[in-house]
Amino acid sequence: MRYRRLGKTGLMVSEVGFGGEWLERHDEEESVELVRYAHGLGINIIDCWMPDPKSRDIIGRAIRDDRAGWIVQGHIGSTFQNGQYTRTRDVDRCREAFDDLLRRLQTDYIDLGMIHYVDLLDDWALVSNPGPYLDYVMGLKEKGVIRHIGLSTHNPEVARLAAESGLIGMILFSVNPAFDLMPPVDDLNRYFEGHYTEDMKGVDPVRAEMYRACEREDVGMTCMKPFAGGRLFDAHRSPFGVALTPLQCIHYCLTKPSVSSVLCGYDTKEQVDAAVAYETATEDQKDYATILSHVSRHSFAGGECTYCGHCRPCPANIDIAMVNKFCDLASMQETVPESIRQHYLALGHRADECLKCGGCERRCPFQVKVMEKMDRAARLFA
Repeated sequence: MRYRRLGKTGLMVSEVGFGGEWLERHDEEESVELVRYAHGLGINIIDCWMPDPKSRDIIGRAIRDDRAGWIVQGHIGSTFQNGQYTRTRDVDRCREAFDDLLRRLQTDYIDLGMIHYVDLLDDWALVSNPGPYLDYVMGLKEKGVIRHIGLSTHNPEVARLAAESGLIGMILFSVNPAFDLMPPVDDLNRYFEGHYTEDMKGVDPVRAEMYRACEREDVGMTCMKPFAGGRLFDAHRSPFGVALTPLQCIHYCLTKPSVSSVLCGYDTKEQVDAAVAYETATEDQKDYATILSHVSRHSFAGGECTYCGHCRPCPANIDIAMVNKFCDLASMQETVPESIRQHYLALGHRADECLKCGGCERRCPFQVKVMEKMDRAARLFA
């Protein structure tokens, strides 16, 4: 298993993580064994947004023998009322539910205290400004009950504001190629209803800006919904008209700026194995780019770099994807941020070493004018 730094939190998380929402569908002993099995394969991050006692008890039993070896995302505002999940900002309800989370997880701290499910701009204003809810979250942080403050959202506008706020250390966001086509919406159901139009090509600009803001502000991302609820495995349900594999979907997420871990949902050990197989998969097995660039519907072709790495190898040993990423980040600012400049300068080989051989452009599945990008980067960072 490979591990990535989760932005400014500094935590090292497994590239493949564990989304726990399916645990309650199974016998408790079976689900406890499933979590432990995943941990044995190197998975070290798990999300517990679920407020129901069974899911929390399962995770608590599964992680108690190696609590320090797990990084837990625990949500503040996800409550269990009258036998069902209820999202709330009522502090008394939040406190009751979070105390229950600690008790059932058999721990006295949560690594990533998540401001739960903020999709509305008004809700972001409520949770990010001084008031009872934020005071409660900050109190947990000051006491060390939560080690870092995170946020979960499906709205890229909210995610960008959170990244730029200075309050949030990491974000749990829904990432997959189907959702990335769509402009911001504040209703998660819209993403699953298939409101795709022919003018949707590649990553929506607002989403692209969000990814770059997270990278610029060093706000790490963990991914939910990597398979779009299984839609991407079915050519008839996919907006692209072709089926992708779990490995291709995971790779898509992990090539996005600032993404550190993909949290998949599992029913069986075989599904865990299928996801962890990413760590030993070949480039051909992970290749989503060739498929997405050649489909007739909602193609990603059109000149935008997705940092997929198909441009390699470079005879000058330039990491073209990283150069393009730093160039895109810097281009968003009036002046090049010094932090981005230093990251660029730390590269072993830079854009001004481009030999103009054109091999990268012939290999690029998205028709990116790589040589022009190298010239632009060289001028930008000169």
